Amino acid sequence: MQDLPVFIASDVHLGAVPTDTEGVFLSWLEHCGLHASRVVINGDLFDFWFEYGSVIPRGYTRILGALCALVDAGKPVLLVGGNHDWWGGSYLREEIGVEFHQQPVVVDLNGRNTLLAHGDGLGPGDLGYRLLRSILRSGPTRFAFRWLHPDLGARIARSVSKTEGRPQRSRVREGSRSRILEAWASERLRASPELDMVVLGHTHVPLLREVEPGRYYLNAGDWVEHRSYATLATGEPPCLLEWPGEGPVRNRPER
Repeated sequence: MQDLPVFIASDVHLGAVPTDTEGVFLSWLEHCGLHASRVVINGDLFDFWFEYGSVIPRGYTRILGALCALVDAGKPVLLVGGNHDWWGGSYLREEIGVEFHQQPVVVDLNGRNTLLAHGDGLGPGDLGYRLLRSILRSGPTRFAFRWLHPDLGARIARSVSKTEGRPQRSRVREGSRSRILEAWASERLRASPELDMVVLGHTHVPLLREVEPGRYYLNAGDWVEHRSYATLATGEPPCLLEWPGEGPVRNRPER
């Protein structure tokens, strides 16, 4: 199974995308079951996810079942918490079986020493978000939110999410954050010779750049607009692709 590539996606935002997008992503997971050695979802799989003591958010049964099927078939699934679903926990780890990380992590992906991080809060700028994130992820805030009725909690989350209608809004900010994260990743690679690759998400902008010979910055893009993903085969450069629902089509790297 090590001869099969690793498949990487990010920013699916289930719950804020159309039903057909969710169905197409499900077909991608089924494709991974046949053709991947491992699946990495680098943040914001869900537009909102919060684990209560005995309640899980409604609406993701088929996706969660597909993730279970991958794990049961011996295909590890690594999920990084993003700014929309950082609040995952024991349900994802123990009942679904995914390897869930709330912080950046360095892992071996088919022979490449890779730094995985969703990307929110990295690089300069975004001071307002950094402050908000520190509040939202604090113990007291999580404790208080847990005691809200789940329907009320989901309503609050939907009111502050900016995912729906994203393709219709200006892409200036997304492009700016993309350049900032690209610069951050490039600097991290140059400063960390033990790393072969940095993989981020968050910007929704697919990007593959060879920073130095054989060392890459990769952003797998999103499923809100691009339906993009990446594959990483042993001994080969990463590939950035798009998924139309019937089979993979190579997506041109940004640079």
